[in-house]
Amino acid sequence: MKVVLEGFHAVKHAVRFGAVVETVVVLDRGEAVAFARSHAPDLVEWFGERAVEVGADEFVRVIGKSHPTGVGAIVERPRVEFGERGAPLVLLDNPRNLGNFGAVIRVAAGLGAGGVVSIGDVDPWHPNVLRGSAGLHFALPVGRLGGVEELEGEVIAFDADGEDLRDARIPDDAVLAFGSERHGLSGAVRVRADRIVSLPMRPKVSSYNLTTSVAMALYHWELFRRAS
Repeated sequence: MKVVLEGFHAVKHAVRFGAVVETVVVLDRGEAVAFARSHAPDLVEWFGERAVEVGADEFVRVIGKSHPTGVGAIVERPRVEFGERGAPLVLLDNPRNLGNFGAVIRVAAGLGAGGVVSIGDVDPWHPNVLRGSAGLHFALPVGRLGGVEELEGEVIAFDADGEDLRDARIPDDAVLAFGSERHGLSGAVRVRADRIVSLPMRPKVSSYNLTTSVAMALYHWELFRRAS
């Protein structure tokens, strides 16, 4: 299956993490190489050799829309496997906001999570999710589960009613479960959870953004992992 990457940074990340690129199109090869020279020196040669310069109409035909960086690519969607993990797996329970979904993948990649999976009807490889991740789908496994029965390992769910995260330790092979932005954790995930923890929050503040919550949880895991 093929997926479309929009923009220089999405293509940059995909290439760095081993994506199989079918074609990369640019509106101006010289500008694309110059952009690589300033933002991704490791890929200057790659863009110089692989980029195909096309007109604006052809760019839209291939990528589906224009992009300010004038860069886009068609790549193969990788097969995803979730085996033994040395880092927590992030579970999104029926996420609804595609941009937030992509941002979660981006922060999970940056903090070295073992992968990002979802339960629900949203395709984790939807173009809007890809756009939000800036191509970092290729930095870690990203997929969708059929239900909570497929989860393996200790499930730590995040909810305001749980124990304070600062008093908890997250094992390397844990599953960190986060509810949807509007409805929170589903009953099925809540029942499956081995522990429920809460993020520290100042009184009168109602909630955090989903991406912020995932970042806080993964940073907590990484901080105490380094200290141990």
